[in-house]
Amino acid sequence: MRRFQVYWLALLTCCLIWAACGEKKKKTLSGDDPVTVQDFLEFYPEKTLPFAYGDTIFNKRPGDSLLISYKVISQFIPDSVLSKIVAKGQQKSPAKYYPLARIKGRNKDVYLFTNAFIGTKKISFVSAFGNDGKFIAAMTALAPDALSNTQQQVSMDRSNSVAKLVTRKNTDETVSQGQDVFVLDRSVNQFALVMTDPLDEKVGELLNPIDSFSRKQKYTADYTAGKRNLVSVRDGRRSDRLTFFIHFEKDGGECTGDLKGEATMINANTAEYRVGGDPCVLQFKFTNSSVTLHEVEGCGARRGLRCSFDGSYTRKKEPAKPKTKKN
Repeated sequence: MRRFQVYWLALLTCCLIWAACGEKKKKTLSGDDPVTVQDFLEFYPEKTLPFAYGDTIFNKRPGDSLLISYKVISQFIPDSVLSKIVAKGQQKSPAKYYPLARIKGRNKDVYLFTNAFIGTKKISFVSAFGNDGKFIAAMTALAPDALSNTQQQVSMDRSNSVAKLVTRKNTDETVSQGQDVFVLDRSVNQFALVMTDPLDEKVGELLNPIDSFSRKQKYTADYTAGKRNLVSVRDGRRSDRLTFFIHFEKDGGECTGDLKGEATMINANTAEYRVGGDPCVLQFKFTNSSVTLHEVEGCGARRGLRCSFDGSYTRKKEPAKPKTKKN
C-alpha cells in the first residue's frame, strides 16, 4: 500500500511539473526584450463584437504589468502615426501605452484598441493589422474633453464600423448626441469617415468615400431613395468591374447597413459582389434610371439583423457641367 501511494505521489508531481513547464508565460512588453508581432497582438485581451467603452475608462490607470514601452509599440505602429495620435506633450512627458482590446475583423484583419496617457492628457486609439501582422492604419478613437456636461463613447459593431458618440446635457435639461462613423478602407489603407451626425439639430451629413472617383462607365452614378439612403457606383479597376459604396437606413433609422467594395459585371446589366472569405453576396440590377439590390447570400455582418440590402434606388441626375466661353 505504501509503495502504491509513493508511486501515485511521484506521478502527480511529474504531472504538475509538466503542466508548469508547458504553460506559456505571458510576455511583458514594458522593457527592451525582443518581442514578436504575435507576442504584441496576443498581449491585448481578446473581445467579441459588439464592443463599446466610454471615457470613464480613464478614471483608473492600469497596472504597470500592462505597460507597453514606446520601444515595443513603435516596432509595430510607425513612429509617424504615434506622433500624430499623441500630438504635443510627448516630449515633456513620454506617453505610456496600455492594451485595451483585440478584435478579429471579418476579413481576418485584427483591430487593437490602445489607451495612452501623456501626462494629464488621455487618448484612446484604434489600429488595424492585416492577417500577416502588418500595420494598416490607425486613428484616434476617444479624446476626453474638459467639459462636465459631455460624455464620449466608442463602439465597434459586427460590420467593423467604428462609431464615436458624444452625448451632451444642455442647459435646458435636454440631451443632444453627435456621432461619427468610420470604416477601414483597404483601397487606401485608412479609416474613412462614412457618416456624421452633428450635436445640433441639423440632419447629419452622409459622406460618400468614393465620391471623387471617376465615373465613365455606363452605370456609374449616385442612386438614392431619400436623403439617408445611397448607392454610389464608380469605375472599377477594369472595364468589367464597378466600385461601389452603399449606406441605408430603414425603420426610422433603427436598422442600418454599410458596404463598400468592388462588383463584377456578370451580364449586360447585372453586377455581383462576391469576395472569397466573405459570405455576403449582393447583386446589382441596373436600368438607365435605377438600380435594384438583391441580397443573394447573408450580409448580416454589414447590416442590422432585422433588415436587408434589398431595395430599389433612383438614379440621381448629374449636375450640368459649366459651359466654356468661346474666345
